[in-house]
Amino acid sequence: MKKRLKLTDISREEDSQLTEIVPDDLIPLPAPYDKPGWPADFQQLTADQQQRLVCNLDGFVALGLPRPRNEAEEKKYTELFISGMNKLLSRENNWTFLQPLLLSLDYCARCQTCNDACHVYVASGKNDLYRPTYRSEIFRNLVSRHARRRGKLRGIFGGKNVDLNWSTISRLYELSYRCNLCRRCAQACPMGVDNGLITREIRKLFSQELGWAPQELHEKGTVLQLKVGSPTGMSPDVLRDNVAFLDDDFSTSIGFNVSTPWDKEGADVLLIHSAGDILSFPESPAAFSILCQAAGIDWTLSSEIGGYDGVNYGLFYDDIQLARIAVRHAETARKLNVNKIVMGECGHQHKALMTVADRVLTGDLNIPRESAMTFLEDIVFSGKINFDPSKNDFPVTLHDPCNIVRNLGIVGPQRRILRYLCPQFREMMPHGVDNYCCGGGGGFSVMSGVNFTNWKVNIAGRMKFKQVLEAFSDRPGPEVKKYVCAPCLNCKLQFRDMFSYYRAGEKSGIKCGGLAELIVNAMADIKQAFISWEE
Repeated sequence: MKKRLKLTDISREEDSQLTEIVPDDLIPLPAPYDKPGWPADFQQLTADQQQRLVCNLDGFVALGLPRPRNEAEEKKYTELFISGMNKLLSRENNWTFLQPLLLSLDYCARCQTCNDACHVYVASGKNDLYRPTYRSEIFRNLVSRHARRRGKLRGIFGGKNVDLNWSTISRLYELSYRCNLCRRCAQACPMGVDNGLITREIRKLFSQELGWAPQELHEKGTVLQLKVGSPTGMSPDVLRDNVAFLDDDFSTSIGFNVSTPWDKEGADVLLIHSAGDILSFPESPAAFSILCQAAGIDWTLSSEIGGYDGVNYGLFYDDIQLARIAVRHAETARKLNVNKIVMGECGHQHKALMTVADRVLTGDLNIPRESAMTFLEDIVFSGKINFDPSKNDFPVTLHDPCNIVRNLGIVGPQRRILRYLCPQFREMMPHGVDNYCCGGGGGFSVMSGVNFTNWKVNIAGRMKFKQVLEAFSDRPGPEVKKYVCAPCLNCKLQFRDMFSYYRAGEKSGIKCGGLAELIVNAMADIKQAFISWEE
């Protein structure tokens, strides 16, 4: 029987990790994936990394937090943490999320119903460190002792108090990035407690008060996006050159003249892709261009800095950064005088620009916004394009991006498209609002850290990989090509890492792509296959 972690364990001052991940404890995968390479290929921390970085949680390092130089620095950050807790609990500093945060802090019954809803907890072999309530209970304990509280249930549970020291806050910082923020636990909670929200607010505290945030999300994410236009580093000129190249390349390869409009004032639709698609999955933006053109949509892309990349990593860690980027998106649409923004195939873009941005986009910045899922459904069933579903006669399954499906409830449009255009479509189990996260949510898909990729593919993504294999269990071999439709850039990045790690293309003939590509592949007027099965 595994040793249960106590809340007070997080404040242990000795420089040792709280738990160890044992490969044999992880949920098993079917053959030929039942003998994982890890720990043989596990990237061990070097002596230099152990000396420089805080590595006191679980043997993995995502954040690269430097060790404190002295006790004075430890004390400074501890005091800032207390200050940050008080700000989180004040309407002046946290008007966006104060009410749901207070409700989730006050009304947890500690029934642990949510634990088995968490893919990370289950995939790890039910390691206590990863249960959804562990970090929330620690934070609730600290808030009760060190912050001003008006909550109704303060101190009701009693128990030992967690010491607030450097070990506590450094472990809690790293632990806040062991959650994908998928909120499946909130859906399972009989009280509606949202442990994903609590985790995200902890991240916000660290970012906005202590200045701690993952480099990939902050310096290389929102800061770079606000400076040059995209976390990819693409300037507007480079972006346009890349898209022009894609237009020419796909026009030649499929025999359809692709032409992407730029900065067209008064267009009906401003389409905002995630720029990472242009670099990593160019078939996706090309497919949108083909479909909009074939359906006669009055549309445009923007080359305005802040208006051409739908990424908004502030969603994962910092309200201020999120608001800055959301306002840039809205200002771009207002400047072009478009009727609406259509969000591309990106889950977190949907949540940032629709659910959360509704709190900050007011007045003439409140531009109508539409999901790519309903936008594509309208195109497919408009009667303006002829389709031949037999061109998609290969096994297809659908991954539900958490922020599109569970957060926004957009479940049906993508399924109606796939059932129409893909004769061998089959669902993962469970699916829809009950889906499991890909393991790349919460910003993880772009985070590699020190040895964090090992954790992402072996633990965070394990449940989803198992689902994919089970969906194709009737055609398991590599001789049959199979397609995982994931209408989200971040999800595709996570699938790419997982499929590469497990060699899923070689062993099972599985590849991942978006929804728009399947639609174009089924167009009757395009004679060449749009989807390539080459690795």
